[in-house]
Amino acid sequence: MFYLLYGLLCFCAMERARLTRGQEDDGKRYICRAVAISGDPSCPVTLLPDLSVGGQEEELRNTVMQLRETISQQKETISKQLGTINELTTKLSLCASTTNDRKYGKGGSWGKDKQNTMGDVPRDPNDSIENLGKTMQGLKDRLENLEQQQMRANVSGASFPSELRDLLQRRLGELEKQLLKKVSSLEEEKSVLSNATAAYRLKTESALNALVERISELEKGGGDFKSPEQFKLCLPQRTNYLYGRITKSLPEMYAFTICMWIRSSSSPGIGTPFSYGVPGQANEIVLIDGGETTPSSCSSTTRRVAQLPLEVRDGKWHHICVCWTTRDGQWEAYQDGERLGAGDNLAAWHPIKPGGVIILGQEQDVVGGRFDAGQAFVGELSQVNIWDRILKPTEIQSMANCSSYIPGNVISWVASNVEVFGRGASKRPLEICRERVPNA
Repeated sequence: MFYLLYGLLCFCAMERARLTRGQEDDGKRYICRAVAISGDPSCPVTLLPDLSVGGQEEELRNTVMQLRETISQQKETISKQLGTINELTTKLSLCASTTNDRKYGKGGSWGKDKQNTMGDVPRDPNDSIENLGKTMQGLKDRLENLEQQQMRANVSGASFPSELRDLLQRRLGELEKQLLKKVSSLEEEKSVLSNATAAYRLKTESALNALVERISELEKGGGDFKSPEQFKLCLPQRTNYLYGRITKSLPEMYAFTICMWIRSSSSPGIGTPFSYGVPGQANEIVLIDGGETTPSSCSSTTRRVAQLPLEVRDGKWHHICVCWTTRDGQWEAYQDGERLGAGDNLAAWHPIKPGGVIILGQEQDVVGGRFDAGQAFVGELSQVNIWDRILKPTEIQSMANCSSYIPGNVISWVASNVEVFGRGASKRPLEICRERVPNA
């Protein structure tokens, strides 16, 4: 068979070369036919019969139809791919613009300005991560559809442009990076928002608690009183079971001012209007008047005593203040706005201990109890306030002449802060300030 083909090729080549050298090109075309090696090379060649015109047209028609179908499929595939590219390009541009806005401070928080999330990410940060995952899955499904379209196109004879596929993959990769970055940003913003919400909740709860406490004070102390401080504690008998107790305690203090309105006609002395005891020292601060044998005095920590030049046993209202500082134990005593005495070395350099009990009307032998009827206060007390500083003389004078009322920053005179013990002790409405001024 190999020799036969070789002979055919040689024959055709020789014949064509002979014709080419011997004749001009007359526009005719020749067909090589298989001739046996044993045959005569000079024998005439029998021409093939002409193809029928009808068969040739049918074959051309089928070819054209196949080409048209292939071109239509390619156009449809390219149109879908261009639509996908335009959609991804638009979303990527929105991602970039949103990122730039947040970078330069133009974007708002979730609670303020709504952000552009391309229509795929929800505005609620709690659902952002889940919906971003759905978006990514949708994009991957689109890519798989494009790959399947490519396979169908390859089967049908249409080639999928590799440049378009590479472009789609790059765009999808960039979009995936942008979405991952946005997921991280949303998680950070959610964390910050959660912390801010917790802080705001605590602040709101604190404000509400303060409001509720204030309302409770008004409800408890405001029934018969014009204002929370307009009441007085009445202790009409000298016993060891009538007294008032301040519900709050004192912090550690290096200075203090105690002011109060007081009225007593008891003799020989008014007793103990104020006492503060702490564990280990029942007489941390004591204001006591025992009459001629024990004139008005202030006893502080370490059992140091200062004689106070106060005279309040005339049955009238008087405003008294006692100031003290740990610096050299300096003290001052005021009555009705005037300073009547001063001194030093009263528990110098010893601060007031915290966490004790304040009793009105009794002297404590143990913290909060073991009272002595001979040292009990008989009379009325009001507006007992305590500050952790020494008040200015002008401030004391303004309270004494009814120009102003300054509540204590450590202990303030509020009905809900004062508990009454013993039958006969009570809280009653206080006279107006002008009626309490001695010289009014």
